[in-house]
Amino acid sequence: MAVKLQPKVTRVQPSLERQAETQMDAEKAFDLFIKTYEPKYPKAAICLQKDREELLAFYDFPAQHWQSIRTSNPIESTFGTIRHRTKRSKGCLSRNGMLHMMFKLGLCAEKRWRRLRGFDYLAKVVIGIEFKDGVEVTAFDQVAA
Repeated sequence: MAVKLQPKVTRVQPSLERQAETQMDAEKAFDLFIKTYEPKYPKAAICLQKDREELLAFYDFPAQHWQSIRTSNPIESTFGTIRHRTKRSKGCLSRNGMLHMMFKLGLCAEKRWRRLRGFDYLAKVVIGIEFKDGVEVTAFDQVAA
């Protein structure tokens, strides 16, 4: 996308993710975004439409997990320490030595990690309990629908 257009898109984009309380609202915002930018940027619009389901999948998880799902910062910060050390010692270690060092650096970095918001909901996600718009779907909700 053109650099001069990025600030405008950045202002519109939060309505897709952060401001939509329900998946239906997010889909309306998504459609508006596509309608607005598709004429000028058809390839970008096609790419977004292709990945629509994946982009909005976080609505099927507890609302407490949404912030963690939408960001890649935990992944980047986790490997930041490892990347910093491996660049400095490149060529000094064998493959096994490097893997061992990376494992130990990961263990040290793990001590500084924050616990996932909504940690208690993690077990429910693992066993397959359904969530709609960030709220647990109960048997009563399914009968009413």
